[in-house]
Amino acid sequence: MTREVTLLRGDGIGPEIVGATVDVVAALGIGIAWDEQLAGMAGVDRANDPLPVATLESIRRTRLALKGPLTTPVGGGFRSVNVALRQEFDLYANVRPVRTVVPGGRYERIDLVLIRENTEGLYVGLDHSFRVAGDRRALAQAMSVITREGCERVCRFAFDYARAHGRRKVTVVHKANILKATSGLFLDTARLVAREYADAVASDDKIVDNCAMQLVLDPWQFDVIVTTNLFGDILSDEAAGLVGGLGLAPGGNIGTHAAIFEAVHGSAPDIAGRGVANPAALMLAAGMLLDHMGERDAAERLQRAITAVIAEDNVRTRDLGGSASTGEFARAVARRV
Repeated sequence: MTREVTLLRGDGIGPEIVGATVDVVAALGIGIAWDEQLAGMAGVDRANDPLPVATLESIRRTRLALKGPLTTPVGGGFRSVNVALRQEFDLYANVRPVRTVVPGGRYERIDLVLIRENTEGLYVGLDHSFRVAGDRRALAQAMSVITREGCERVCRFAFDYARAHGRRKVTVVHKANILKATSGLFLDTARLVAREYADAVASDDKIVDNCAMQLVLDPWQFDVIVTTNLFGDILSDEAAGLVGGLGLAPGGNIGTHAAIFEAVHGSAPDIAGRGVANPAALMLAAGMLLDHMGERDAAERLQRAITAVIAEDNVRTRDLGGSASTGEFARAVARRV
């Protein structure tokens, strides 16, 4: 059975790593029909719109997308397409697996998942400056918006994910000792949800600053972490640093009616077109896509192949200390799968 999936090649190195990933997925023998659409600078150049209507209609139809990195102009221009997509499709759960791929690093055998609430908190954009006397930016205020519904659905997602993937524990991360209303609501709701899963999944909670320290001191104590938007944004990058950085960090943005999978890193325009970009993160994101589709075996085959190519075959791109091109790395993974 063939499943249609929207494909966004993205900007910068996006077309190169997306092409490599599509080739590897084809080698898996999974029936995917890619519906290629535009977004980001490519959308502006060819359709005068960073997020064309045709792209939105495609995702509404397929309910699945694999996305290359998109460029967001700094200090002006159009708003983040990534944020727009999350809001448009209510992609409330951001899923960031963190797993050791390159051996010999500071941390070995890391295997945890961070699940971040993706639509609320400080990122709702209620951020204002106020004039006092002659200074138009003398005072700034940001408002964090947390709802019980938003807390419950992302926490339930985290516990469902843990149970479905054989995970043993969910850690709820908060700042309820200081932010008693907003973070307190998140913690209280998480504890209520945790009771429903107590027979299958253990739970605990940590204040965010302690969690940040514990990730460095003893990351193996964590299995699944669930937290609010800002805390998740920061902790997910910290966790990626345990395994070598964003070059090996995939992510999924998942909602009730759609899911978009991506590499977490940026578009790296400085190396675009040179054939040296590392496609591993997007390949790992494709594995998450396959898992979401119910193709668990194919997803695991892809994960094992990427790990084996790097750790056993020693085929690595420059950022991992090797000399392989994007295409050479992709061909090595395709042979493995």
